[in-house]
Amino acid sequence: MRIAVTGSIATDHLMTFPGRFTDQLVADQLHTVSLSFLVDTLDVRRGGVGPNICFGMGVLGLRPILVGAAGSDFAEYRAWLDRHGVDTASVRISEVQHTARFVCTTDTDHNQIASFYTGAMSEARQIELQPVADRVGGLDLVLISADDPEAMVRHTEECRTRGIPFAADPSQQLARMGGEDIRRLVEGAAYLFTNEYEKALVETKTGWSEEEILGKVGTRVTTLGARGARIERVGEPVIEVGCPEEEAKVDPTGVGDAFRAGFLAGVSWGLGLERAAQVGCMLATLVIETLGTQEYELRRGHFMERFTKAYGEDAAVEVSTHLV
Repeated sequence: MRIAVTGSIATDHLMTFPGRFTDQLVADQLHTVSLSFLVDTLDVRRGGVGPNICFGMGVLGLRPILVGAAGSDFAEYRAWLDRHGVDTASVRISEVQHTARFVCTTDTDHNQIASFYTGAMSEARQIELQPVADRVGGLDLVLISADDPEAMVRHTEECRTRGIPFAADPSQQLARMGGEDIRRLVEGAAYLFTNEYEKALVETKTGWSEEEILGKVGTRVTTLGARGARIERVGEPVIEVGCPEEEAKVDPTGVGDAFRAGFLAGVSWGLGLERAAQVGCMLATLVIETLGTQEYELRRGHFMERFTKAYGEDAAVEVSTHLV
C-alpha cells in the first residue's frame, strides 16, 4: 500500500520548566500577560508532523512517502529519514527559507506553551501530488496533516479531483482555519483524525453535528489521551481501544503522530480497525516514554511482549506476522 504523508517539516526546540504554568497566571491580568520562564533543559530534535508520522511508519517496516517543503538546511535530516525507511524524494527544497521550527516549553503537569516558525513550510502550497503519484506508480492513500493551510486545502482538492483516497488530520491548524476551509478538508475523507478537543472544534467551526460529520467521512478516529482512542463508522458499533501501561511519562510531544503512524501501518497490513488502533496506541506509548519525537527504538521482541500484555495473544499473533 503506497501512502503519502503531507505535513510540516521542522526541527523541535524542546524545553522543560520545573514548575506549573498555572501558578504564574494572575486571573485579572490575563489580558496583559508578560511572562518569561527560566527552563532547565533544551533539546534540539528532529520534528514536524510529516516526518514524525513517516518515521513511525518507517520503523514499522513501511516505506512512506514524505511530501512537504524544507530549507537548504534539510540535508542531515533527509539522511536520517532515508536511513529509517522514509522516501524523501518528493520533499521540496526552498531556495530562500529555513526549515520550519517548533519551540515548545513543557511544565511539570505536561502542559505546553509553544510557537511555530513556518519558514519553508509556506512553499508547500506549490507542491502538486500528481508528479508524486507518477514517480511511485500511484497512491493508495494521502494523509493530509498539519501544514501550510493553503497546501492542505490544495492537496485535499487534488485528491478529490483525481480520485485519490485521503485522510484528514488538520490538528494544530484548526485554530487558524475558518469553518469553510475545515469543511473542505473533512468532507469525503476516508479517515478523519482528531483528539477530543479538536473534535469539538471541528464541530463548532463547521457548524456540522457529530452525526453529520460521521456521515461525511468513512472512519472517524478520535484520540483520547491516556484513555486510548475511539473509532466510529456509520451503522457500526463504536470501537474503543485503551493504551498499554506506560513505563515512564517523559514527554507528550509527538504522541499523536506516532498513533497515526501505527494506525496507518495496521491499515496498510490489512488489519481491522481495532487492531490498527492497538498498534497506534503501542507506538504512541513508546514515544511518551522518550524525549523527542523520533528518538525511540522499536525492538520487535520488546514491542510484541508489551503488545501481548496489553491486548492479548490473539491480537499479538495478527500483528507479529507483519512486524519486521
